[in-house]
Amino acid sequence: MLRRLAPALLTVLVVALGVTALAARPPQGAPQRSADFVVLAGIAGLRWEDVDPQSTPTLWRMAQDGSIGSLSVRSAHRPTCPVDGWLTLGAGSFAAWNGSRPAGGCPSTAVTVEQPDGIGANLPDQESVVQYNQQRLTWGALPGSLSESVRCSVAIGPGAAVAAARPFGRVDRYASGLPADPRTLLGSCVLSIVDLGTVDGSDPAARAEAARAADAQLARVLAARPPRSLVLVAGISDTAQPSRLHVAVADGPGWERGWLTSASTGRDGYLQLVDLAPTALSALGRPMPERLFLGRPAVSTGGRPADLAEAINAPADADREAAAQRAVSGGFFALLAGLQVLLALAVLPLLRRARPHAGPAGPTPAPARVVAVVELLLVAAALTVPAALLADAVPWWRGEQPGWIFAGVTALLVAAGTAGVRFLPGYAGTLGPLGAVAGLTALVVGLDVLTGARLQLNGVVGYSALQGGRYAGLGTVGLGVFLAGALLSAGWLAQRVHRTWRPAVMVAVGGLAVVVVGSPYLGADPVGAIALTAGLSVAAAISAGGWLTISRLAWATMAALAVGIGFAVVDLRRPAAERGSLGRFLSAVGDGTGGFTVHRSSTANFETLVNSPLTVLALAGGLLVWFALLQPWGGLTRLFGIYPAVRAALAGTAVAAVLGGVLDGAALDVAGAAAAVVVPMAALASLRVLGHAADRTRPGGGRS
Repeated sequence: MLRRLAPALLTVLVVALGVTALAARPPQGAPQRSADFVVLAGIAGLRWEDVDPQSTPTLWRMAQDGSIGSLSVRSAHRPTCPVDGWLTLGAGSFAAWNGSRPAGGCPSTAVTVEQPDGIGANLPDQESVVQYNQQRLTWGALPGSLSESVRCSVAIGPGAAVAAARPFGRVDRYASGLPADPRTLLGSCVLSIVDLGTVDGSDPAARAEAARAADAQLARVLAARPPRSLVLVAGISDTAQPSRLHVAVADGPGWERGWLTSASTGRDGYLQLVDLAPTALSALGRPMPERLFLGRPAVSTGGRPADLAEAINAPADADREAAAQRAVSGGFFALLAGLQVLLALAVLPLLRRARPHAGPAGPTPAPARVVAVVELLLVAAALTVPAALLADAVPWWRGEQPGWIFAGVTALLVAAGTAGVRFLPGYAGTLGPLGAVAGLTALVVGLDVLTGARLQLNGVVGYSALQGGRYAGLGTVGLGVFLAGALLSAGWLAQRVHRTWRPAVMVAVGGLAVVVVGSPYLGADPVGAIALTAGLSVAAAISAGGWLTISRLAWATMAALAVGIGFAVVDLRRPAAERGSLGRFLSAVGDGTGGFTVHRSSTANFETLVNSPLTVLALAGGLLVWFALLQPWGGLTRLFGIYPAVRAALAGTAVAAVLGGVLDGAALDVAGAAAAVVVPMAALASLRVLGHAADRTRPGGGRS
């Protein structure tokens, strides 16, 4: 009776762990009204490296007294040109200006601003811009949403007019430049948007001069600011490729000497451009528009160093790291994919010759020294991604040759990890290297997540703040290697206990992994947790032996659906501004706008599939497994028969990795990252099990 109920009991346990992990969310501390007026001042291209006490004394004093952060200026186009940045500010969502533009460049035409009277202005192109964003772009942004949420707004300068124009093109009050006395104009409406100019180019002297001019204009704005006002200064956009992180400063009551953050980033010191519109409305105590902004209101958090120079160095250093990460990551993954493909080709003849034969007709076994070297190379290949993650503990991006420094640090870590695995007591066993590599992988990624995922942010195998997709928790690559390490560790441990206890061991270890992945305090990836739940359920169902029957697959599917539904119910019960990605998607489905999200996800899956080197890793790993390891001479089938818990772990990893990538818009990237760990270890274990094919085994064996 208990055996028949085991799948159901395991499903209930997995679901309970998953929903518990996903339901708890950190307190949001919803922003309260803090100002009677808000002034948004934009300086296109301004970066923290442009800010110093000599060139920008006003901004320096403002940063000293207020809260600061790094601003990601993502919009609907890359790069975010100044006009795209201003439009995104006014839309509160990723928007872009229509019209032709050179590849990777910005439109050359200036925005037309008409002034039919002496009060406001009109943007004659606004109607076509709104249609372009609503019908042609996947984000469905509505330019002018910010100005539509207040009764009156002021725009000073052409960029500000783009941000302040209502959807039909009207700007309530407009001036082409700061008047001699801006007090009356800035005090005429609760919301003012000011274009302070542009800082562009690569010449330090030219940038310093442009920053100095913008700072002088900012001094006039601060001198004329209305009482009880919040002033937000933002480096509103890029001015050229490649993208960079920009300045964000907030000065006003309740914003003293802290870090800027928001629920959309989940990390202190980081803000998105789309966060500025909801921040302004929250500070004014105004309700959000019916179609919610993509961003979330910013808040000020503590922990900022007392010394402003030290505080500013943190976002400036983050900008340097993000720029170096972009230059290094593509080459790293391309090289990793190429080396793993070459290693797979080198393993094939060894697999053919690994199994001992009784007669003289069989192939000559490969030299033991060659096999030992290839095994060490397989261990090194599996440890490369965790080593690359750990390499970010060293500030390699500060050197003159950051790519070479990163390569050297990663190579040293790979060598150290390989040596550690080699000299572990259980290395000679069939599953010894697999268990050691899986444990090291799960440990490295897990400890990073438990300590704030600092190695993930702007790391070569993490995620970039410049991309604007994620700022905290587990990234795509981190999810892939972590779920592979966790499930393989669970399979290795389960194989060492009696078969009746194996499902419980799988659920215990895998359940902890679900909590790490899904908890908003840790991995903050509910989609990854749901996918891992499905993979874990499959692994637990077949860990004691037997096939993946329809009933077992059904229980696994039910577990994943139950976790997803449970989290969705909890998420939908939260206030709209505090919902996660799943709750917001379901809300969009309810109001008829969910098609935008589905379209974005499918587009992201396709683009990632055809452009990512991790796709090569996933496909090459699948081909090696199917056409070599699973063949009669490949050894994996024999490994599965002797070690059913390992078979279960590999099956669960495949299910979780594919499902997590597709649902998260990452195509095969999660599977590729998992394959970078799993496939070398599967090949090594297959070599070992073939080498011992002629050995006699005791009944009840299979624990090595």
